[in-house]
Amino acid sequence: MNLSSRPPRSSLFVVMLCFLTIAVDGYDLIVYGATIPRLLEEPGWNLSPASAGMIGSWTLAGLMVGLLGAGPLSDRIGRRKLMMAGVLWFSLGSLLCAIAHSPQALGIARFVTGIGLGGVVPSAVALTIEYAPRSRRQLYSAIALTGYPVGGVICALLAIAMLQEQGWRVLYGLGALYVFILPVMFFYLPESASHLLDRGRTDEARALAARYAIDLDEIARDEEEHRRSRVAAAGARGYRLLTSPEFRAALLLFALMCFCAQLVVYGLNAWLPQLMRKSGYPLGSSLQFLLVMQFGAVVGNLIGSWLADRFGSKRVLVPYFLICSISLLVLSQKPDHTWLMLAVFGAGLGSIGSSTLVYGFIGAYFPASCRGSAIGAAQGLGRIGSILGPMIGGWVLGSNLGHHWNFYAFAIPAVMAAGVVTLIPKATQYDVPYAQAKST
Repeated sequence: MNLSSRPPRSSLFVVMLCFLTIAVDGYDLIVYGATIPRLLEEPGWNLSPASAGMIGSWTLAGLMVGLLGAGPLSDRIGRRKLMMAGVLWFSLGSLLCAIAHSPQALGIARFVTGIGLGGVVPSAVALTIEYAPRSRRQLYSAIALTGYPVGGVICALLAIAMLQEQGWRVLYGLGALYVFILPVMFFYLPESASHLLDRGRTDEARALAARYAIDLDEIARDEEEHRRSRVAAAGARGYRLLTSPEFRAALLLFALMCFCAQLVVYGLNAWLPQLMRKSGYPLGSSLQFLLVMQFGAVVGNLIGSWLADRFGSKRVLVPYFLICSISLLVLSQKPDHTWLMLAVFGAGLGSIGSSTLVYGFIGAYFPASCRGSAIGAAQGLGRIGSILGPMIGGWVLGSNLGHHWNFYAFAIPAVMAAGVVTLIPKATQYDVPYAQAKST
């Protein structure tokens, strides 16, 4: 049946499918941090905090490999195929984690899982932005990326309900069940109209545009404007275009910003339960802090995206990163319960909330012909920070430094991220705030 002959479908349908796939990354973000207290007590494993931090970093090394490879692949073969492959790979990796018989086996399984996850988020963000109206790109991206903290919330709730009684393996086993979303993706997830147009498959792109009520002419105008540059006119796509003088400086700054943000996000999510236990809170209470942090991320993501569509991403990300830093400084002072919860909420809003907004910022900043590569490259290079985050947390926790440094270690890179945002060059025609788009 021809796509154009079917009844129109809202582009929000694509957003919700991307939401479901991005949720796997959020689940994986939390599952290791939630299970560390039990892994440290696993009979016969003799895990130290430093060794546990190293296993967490192996996961993120796999994710970096996946991101760097997935970005160009999504620009070459399309977003749809890569998203489905990533979900399948993640499910198999989670199963391997559930049956791991040693710390080494768990580390290898986490590395494999990370590679699969690398294919999911860049493709999902690129696809979401390409199906979003220009004035709602950040909002649509935020709705899809809300799957990231929502997946974390689901994992935290499951950990609270099951970890003490069922053990850590069940949480990884439940992650493997995500394979059952694949039939839904196979039958209902469309390909990127921008990708089809860029590849000369105009009829297919036109059919999808009619099916999802997107403005194909606007997409074509954006790409035509982009092709006027000397590098694009030579047929450059993917990494070749991304490393051209037109985009090179912006890419490096985005990567540095992602480095700082991911160091904070992954360091906190890996070690927050253990940090709170060291401060005297029981395991169940410590997991609740992780849950509050994820709720802060959801709220921050949705409100921040609404503001970014109206005022631009830079004006939102700077205060968000500063909120994260201030919240961590409050946590370092062991405040009373009300301020404690507000600080954990603010840490989630400013860390994970900022990181999800960065995906939308990158996706809207670059053209379709290198959008997947841009997200993959910036986030892939930035994942060096996510590798160092758990390692730094484990080192600080096992050192003789005072309690305050458990939080100072992550507050400092949050301030650095705010500074980097201010240096990113003026937005291109692809990243236009709502008010400016409306006036033009």
